[in-house]
Amino acid sequence: MRLSWMIGGAQGTGVDTSANLFGNAVAKAGYYIFGSREYFSNIKGRHSYFNVVISDKPQHSVETKVDILATFDAETVFQHFDEVKSWLIYDKAQESMAMDKVRSLEPEIAERQAAILEKAGLGITIGDVVKYVSGKGVKTVAVDYGPLMKNIINQLKMDPFVAEKARNMLCAGASFALLGLDQQLLIDAIKFTFAKKETFLNLNTLAAQAGMSQAKDAYGLKQLQAQGHRVQLDGNTISAMGKLYGGLGFQSYYPITPASDESTYIEANQLLNEGDSQKGVVVLQTEDELAAINSANGAALTGARAATATSGPGFSLMNEGISWAGMNEVPVLITYYMRGSPATGLPTRSGQSDLKLALNAGHGEFARVVLASGDHAEIFEDAINGLNLAEVCQTPVVHIIEKTLANAYAVMDESVLEQGSAKIDRGKVVFPDEPEKYKRFEITDDGISQRAFLGHAQMYYTGDEHNEYGHITEASDNRTAMYEKRIKKMETAEKFLPDSKKVNIVGNADTVLLTWGSPKGAILDAMEELKGSGMEIEMVQVRMFSPYPKSIVANALKGKKRIIAVENNYYAQGAEVMTEHLGIMPTHYILKWNGRPMAKDEIVSAVTDIAKNDTKKVVLNGGK
Repeated sequence: MRLSWMIGGAQGTGVDTSANLFGNAVAKAGYYIFGSREYFSNIKGRHSYFNVVISDKPQHSVETKVDILATFDAETVFQHFDEVKSWLIYDKAQESMAMDKVRSLEPEIAERQAAILEKAGLGITIGDVVKYVSGKGVKTVAVDYGPLMKNIINQLKMDPFVAEKARNMLCAGASFALLGLDQQLLIDAIKFTFAKKETFLNLNTLAAQAGMSQAKDAYGLKQLQAQGHRVQLDGNTISAMGKLYGGLGFQSYYPITPASDESTYIEANQLLNEGDSQKGVVVLQTEDELAAINSANGAALTGARAATATSGPGFSLMNEGISWAGMNEVPVLITYYMRGSPATGLPTRSGQSDLKLALNAGHGEFARVVLASGDHAEIFEDAINGLNLAEVCQTPVVHIIEKTLANAYAVMDESVLEQGSAKIDRGKVVFPDEPEKYKRFEITDDGISQRAFLGHAQMYYTGDEHNEYGHITEASDNRTAMYEKRIKKMETAEKFLPDSKKVNIVGNADTVLLTWGSPKGAILDAMEELKGSGMEIEMVQVRMFSPYPKSIVANALKGKKRIIAVENNYYAQGAEVMTEHLGIMPTHYILKWNGRPMAKDEIVSAVTDIAKNDTKKVVLNGGK
């Protein structure tokens, strides 16, 4: 069973809150969910929506078409009416509202949506949209938002301006009624969320109950018995949890979308132990990203497990600090939340166009470790592994998380967080007996020196080439030795993780979908559907890009009939990196760069097209 639901409205009107409450209630009924949050790059007023998939099995992606479209404003109806398959919930009072009266609807979208209605011989009002979707077999629920809200306002004797914020829960309530689940589940979710805010508890409870009175059971979902404990987390939160679990001691950041939520979660959950300065985590909001990377570098030199988090523009500013860390062998983790670029680009949308920037961050040649997570479980694991790799190899580590995953939430089995085997490894830490004789950059067989912390030995750090003590020198023999020392660490990095943590291989077939990052989810869900139609697919997902797992990838692709690169960028950068290392080129491409996540149905359609028509390149454009 797989059911998709979308709720939309203006930013600042509770779209996220209603989606989370709806998801919590469904999860309490024993179902798995995967939700993708899409929002405009402004604070309040522009269109935002949440796409949620419900199933009795773990889910990893959304779909471009939804079973239920739940709306409480006109713009959501106009923007998404061509994406609904079964049920449309809308405001009855807005039936006469015309599309050209919705000023916030972008002209390009309005033109496209109006053309769909006009082609069907209809006008451009919401009433016309209702006729259009009804003709497609979609059932509608016309909610009397105004009278229902007026009744709630009278009951609670509230300020109408405040009470109007509960329209979202009217919408969520009507949606929940369609599912057929015990309505108390939604009420309980509201009670849990607003337990300490009685006014909003009463308001949202009444709104949800009123909404549930507007619709009847359409899907007949039953309570399931969940096996074991489950958790509902988004990508930002699970990255923060991974860092905390991995012994993080210092996190710096400058606010930027979509990275900030990770740092604010760590700040809200930091455990400062005044009796033991070696425990706890400090979060520092800096004046810019230059200060963020350099303060993380400084914290690492003192012995703290240090990290920072940023996105494209901020990462660009960090490049000199990353290069400095490479020269001085500083163990620092940079969590790179990848979004739509270049420049400011699409600050609240997703993309995979910065892979090569991450691989070449900071001028010069030095050991860089780059990890790329494909789902929430991998984010948690890679955050821990990233901290370990940074300290074991004494070098910068970049951990890539796309906005798609950062702002997506999933219900997962709690076992995902039971990383008992993920031990904290601090590498070669030493407290010298003779501090004045300590060689911070001592030449070793593996390129990794014993690391003392500031205050425990005599050491020197500059941006210049240096000898084993850290003193500046330009001697050619020393330069050759130190240069090689820094790069030799990659051999240790290459051996540190097991093969399965470097490349994830699922299935065994002649057709391979070669990917990295968030497309993994859509591919896994698509593989199940394609298998049902008799098409076997294999997925090869690269999780570690530097050092590149050459032998693993080469063996996985050997003798394959089709190698289809699946990526959220124009050039298939992950595949290009493979070609640089192995000389292997994909036979076909499935690419998307419109800032929206890949969806299961898009992958199914594209793979089917390639199999039937040998289409060399399929460009996806799903999502609004």
